[in-house]
Amino acid sequence: MTTDGRKMRFVRGRLRSFVFAWKGICTLFGREPNAQVHLCVAVLVILAGGLFSISALEWCVVILCIGGVFMAEGFNTAIECIADKVSTQFDPLIGRAKDVAAGAVLLFVIAAVAAGLIIFIPKIYVFFV
Repeated sequence: MTTDGRKMRFVRGRLRSFVFAWKGICTLFGREPNAQVHLCVAVLVILAGGLFSISALEWCVVILCIGGVFMAEGFNTAIECIADKVSTQFDPLIGRAKDVAAGAVLLFVIAAVAAGLIIFIPKIYVFFV
């Protein structure tokens, strides 16, 4: 195979991976109620960031928190899907894996809320005082 042929195959493979990733994102937000809640909260936080004119550094923190919560929710969903495929009957190890994955999402959400409070409470205070 020519070098050009390998390059085109490589490029097509990368493009296909984006298609699969987009399909996963659509599945996450289309079928998972918790992801939909996180998405709604993210939109509100982004609107609040614009309203309160948060700094570039604060935007970076907000974006990383939003992305991290979405990522954690995606991993949790993937673990739940695989676990449900492996066994539909109760299994303590599968239950533990699902609980730990859900707990990881909760831990990230708590951290994101804490970061959001640190960013927004002073701005809300100044806005109303």
